Amino acid sequence: MRFGIMLAAVAAVAVPMAVVAKSDVSPAIAKALADPARADQAGDDARRHAADVLVFSGVKPGWQVVDFLPGQGYWTRIFAGAVGPTGHVYAVWPSAAGDRAKTTVDALNGRKLGNVTAAVDAGLITVDKPVDLVWTVQNYHDLPNDGRGEPALTAFNAAVFKALKPGGTYIVIDHAAPAGSGLTDTGTLHRIDPAIVKKQVLAAGFTFAGESKALANPKDDHTLKVFDPAIRGVTDQFVYKFRKPLK
Repeated sequence: MRFGIMLAAVAAVAVPMAVVAKSDVSPAIAKALADPARADQAGDDARRHAADVLVFSGVKPGWQVVDFLPGQGYWTRIFAGAVGPTGHVYAVWPSAAGDRAKTTVDALNGRKLGNVTAAVDAGLITVDKPVDLVWTVQNYHDLPNDGRGEPALTAFNAAVFKALKPGGTYIVIDHAAPAGSGLTDTGTLHRIDPAIVKKQVLAAGFTFAGESKALANPKDDHTLKVFDPAIRGVTDQFVYKFRKPLK
């Protein structure tokens, strides 16, 4: 399987409220989160509401997952446990990330997780076989930056559609920009209007399968850059689920 994309790095995930009851968390997700091998990252689980968003994604043992631009591999490592030995996780960093990408790829591969493939590449997502889930956290807003524009988003959504199995799931999590702002804030505040994301993904042939409020923060007025100390880590984020039609 080969992957790639031209993209910038991601910021922290905000987590203002819990929305999933413990009884909703599958044994596979619970086991993955409780894995002692994750002790170095488990302290972030509450802040990221890991259980909430994983339950929302619907991930199951045996799934094939693309974790697109996974940063330090936080979600990759959890997915590895959630999909189990019969599943696989493909983590990809863009070559534009340079040495940082190579360092994190080497570190993740050094963990010798038998069901994880990590790589640095460039281009659009390509897969040898269709996957069950394509997952991207705080990356979507970066795609049109540096002069790439909306065509880059159109191309990316088309590549995701092609990569997924019929009925496959596409999760987009990103920092919310003011309603009606479109792509205005993607390169400045590193935010994007949720409405334009939904419009673009639906135009690619997906259906809208729901929204999670796990990362919503009504105290964020969408005016600050996501790296501003006053809001970093607690930005208002949307969590959208889309599905590729069965036919």
